[in-house]
Amino acid sequence: QVQLVESGGGLVQAGGSLRLSCAASGRTYSHYIMGWFRQAPGKEREFVAAISWGGGSTYYDSLKGRFTISRDNGKLAVYLQMNSLKPEDTAVYSCAATDGTFYSSIPRARYQYVYWGQGTQVTVSS
Repeated sequence: QVQLVESGGGLVQAGGSLRLSCAASGRTYSHYIMGWFRQAPGKEREFVAAISWGGGSTYYDSLKGRFTISRDNGKLAVYLQMNSLKPEDTAVYSCAATDGTFYSSIPRARYQYVYWGQGTQVTVSS
């Protein structure tokens, strides 16, 4: 079992930055792939970024360059640095985890992630 708790969301003006954090707990964190997803009002949850235990990462194409995912395995944490934020980035951002031993590449689909946090609200004002 892996428990995930997000923090760092809030209200920011367009062009600003936020850093989201996800604290993980559980015995098997070491080989888990960690991901971030977001869900805007009226839209489906979508993939943002994910990172493997070794630091390999993948991003939703349109977010690459503005968003950066990282992890601190010693602190059992994963982060999402979001720069140059736009109003369309407004969403609930959720941290997710899945056992990396089942995948040869970093998964990007919601159904591939087993554990989820409650989410943190990010609101970008224009």
